[in-house]
Amino acid sequence: MKEQDELLLPALSRRGFLKMSAAAMLAAAVPGQALAAMSNEPERKLSFYHLHTGEKLSAVYWADGAYQKDSLANIYHVLRDFRSGDVSPIDTGLLDLLHSLSMKLDTTAEFQVVSGYRSPTTNAMLAKNSSGVARHSLHMDGLAIDIRLPGRDLAKVHRAALALKGGGVGYYPVSDFVHMDVGRVRQWTGA
Repeated sequence: MKEQDELLLPALSRRGFLKMSAAAMLAAAVPGQALAAMSNEPERKLSFYHLHTGEKLSAVYWADGAYQKDSLANIYHVLRDFRSGDVSPIDTGLLDLLHSLSMKLDTTAEFQVVSGYRSPTTNAMLAKNSSGVARHSLHMDGLAIDIRLPGRDLAKVHRAALALKGGGVGYYPVSDFVHMDVGRVRQWTGA
């Protein structure tokens, strides 16, 4: 069997392997029904309003069967660590999860961003000053975001995010945001 596997590997190009890997990760991150709906879409679009910088962005980040490099770069910039200015890639699975959330809530409203990417320095500072910040936060890997949706009850956004089963969901009713990440499926409530 090992020899047979080795014979198959050269036939799979690097691009083919990456496409298969991305599809497998997306399938794991996004429930079947949402994935099926997304596979029929000609494009995927997200809109953001960063509460700390005042920046807005509306971008088609996936079209013609592929993620759009320029749009992703713009999203990375808007979701940067607003304290340090550091920019880092945001996982496309997280973007797809946000897209699925907007579909589930039947909205094209912009996501109000409380926190996107966080540099390790910023995260360490926040963790030192608050017990509600994980020392190894997925924000540092571009795998998490804290959001609100204008015109939508926060509890409804929370329930919809939980229903997606795409990763971790934190509910912060006092601070008025929902945390979403593409880590393991789990839930919690914070302040």
